[in-house]
Amino acid sequence: MSHPHPDLAPPQPLADGGLRIVALGGLGEIGRNMAVFEYDGRLLIVDCGVLFPEPDQPGVDLILPDFEYIRDRLDDVEALILTHGHEDHIGAVPYLLRERRDIPLVGSRLTLAFIEAKLTEHRIQPAKIEVVEGQRDRFGPFECEFLAVNHSIPDALAVAIRTPAGLVLHTGDFKMDQLPSDGRLTDLGGFARLGAEGVDLLMSDSTNAEVPGFVTSEREIGPVVDEVIRTSGQRVIVASFASHVHRVQQVMDAAAKYGRKVALVGRSMLRNMGIARDLGYLNVPPDLIVDSRDIEEWPPEDVVLICTGSQGEPMAALSRMANRDHPIRIAEGDTVLLASSLVPGNETAVNKVINGLTRWGARVVHKGNAKVHVSGHAAAGELLYVLNLTRPSNFMPVHGEWRHLRAHARLASLTGVPDDHIVIAEDGVVVDLVDGRAQIAGAVHAGYVYVDGTSVGEITDTSLKDRRILGDEGFISVVVVVDSQTGKLTAGPEIHARGSGIDPAQFEQFIPQIERALEAKAADGVVDMQEIRRVVRRTVGRWVSDTYRRRPMIIPVIVEV
Repeated sequence: MSHPHPDLAPPQPLADGGLRIVALGGLGEIGRNMAVFEYDGRLLIVDCGVLFPEPDQPGVDLILPDFEYIRDRLDDVEALILTHGHEDHIGAVPYLLRERRDIPLVGSRLTLAFIEAKLTEHRIQPAKIEVVEGQRDRFGPFECEFLAVNHSIPDALAVAIRTPAGLVLHTGDFKMDQLPSDGRLTDLGGFARLGAEGVDLLMSDSTNAEVPGFVTSEREIGPVVDEVIRTSGQRVIVASFASHVHRVQQVMDAAAKYGRKVALVGRSMLRNMGIARDLGYLNVPPDLIVDSRDIEEWPPEDVVLICTGSQGEPMAALSRMANRDHPIRIAEGDTVLLASSLVPGNETAVNKVINGLTRWGARVVHKGNAKVHVSGHAAAGELLYVLNLTRPSNFMPVHGEWRHLRAHARLASLTGVPDDHIVIAEDGVVVDLVDGRAQIAGAVHAGYVYVDGTSVGEITDTSLKDRRILGDEGFISVVVVVDSQTGKLTAGPEIHARGSGIDPAQFEQFIPQIERALEAKAADGVVDMQEIRRVVRRTVGRWVSDTYRRRPMIIPVIVEV
């Protein structure tokens, strides 16, 4: 089993007739999916998504793939294929198109509609190529065939990429729901046909590789949603991903059945469901939708609200309701339905929202106490099925954390893929398919690029470390005035602290220690301001650590006279 090594060198030039694959995101993480394929000097990109920040990344709005690897070669990009419309696959497209606006975007009708709406906000008019399942298109040396796959969003596609180097099947995100809400099945016949042709490399979704069996059908959720709305005596507030058209359809159908009006809350929910309705993916009964601003005019028992915020996002509608920071106020007897699965890492934030809602008297129905969501990703039984259908010569698990990638690799081994033909890579690791064999060929930089407000890439890991220290330990500033000629203290020290948890009165007892340390340096003839700054920082830091066992940020301010 081939795997990355922390000391991998930059790759050698690609061998003639070889295909190079570099993931700039999506390996070892859930999100930021982006893979770059290279053949004969030309590039094809599959997906360009974002990663959402963790609690230890304060102030960060989004995390992008690092485009440095392709920045000097953007003119070589033939197309950007988007497998489906989730943010972790399309969210970074506006930032890539800022660097080259005319990259053709290839995707299904709904996927392109979602990204076009996003690009309008960035004032970018994209070049679009709409494709459907069963279609074949050529982009430079890459012949691409698109196959229908079932997922938690309509119109998802897998893509088979043919070059003289071989056939690569990239599944995108998929599952094998045999009774999907929209009747659109994963094209297992197409997978089998490709397997008979000969799949040289299978790149397959690993998110649920640790989950045994098969994923439950979406149709089993409908009766549960129906029961929640039927038995609720007051308002029902449903929180879902803003792109989960199937779930919103189930809620709307149940609301219409029991004579309730529906209000959509949240900008992304309004935008996406409007697009889905206009394109025919969402069937909205007449007179069902009302404006959320008019919701108070309706009796609570006649209302269903559909909003964003199922993952505990601080600024999403449901989180603001839980914090009493939203025009819609949670009332005793309301029912809140969290109709989504937890994204790994969001458990604490979601539990906080659940507790907040419960505090105000709401009954919260969630995956932990009811069957209100099924995953959009294939479980181990389905992944084995695809491996056996396609019989790949080489296998590379994608889209998942390390444990998911490893589990998927084990499944591939069980189906007979030789261990030395299984490539477990991480972001930036270069994989070359040459003479029918996929192997690691080196590594390129593929770090995080942070979006913070309007800044892109200006925030570094050092900046985040400083923010964490400020948030956890506070800061202490020390102002001293020194003679630039002698280095002697002429005024101060003056100490100010915020968030450090230290009583300011204690600083008065400590100031003589700073004075003595500076006097000793002046006696040694030290007049270098950087050295004086270091003396102040070390002296204060040692005292705070010894006395309070804390490590606040210490900011010496040296004024020269």
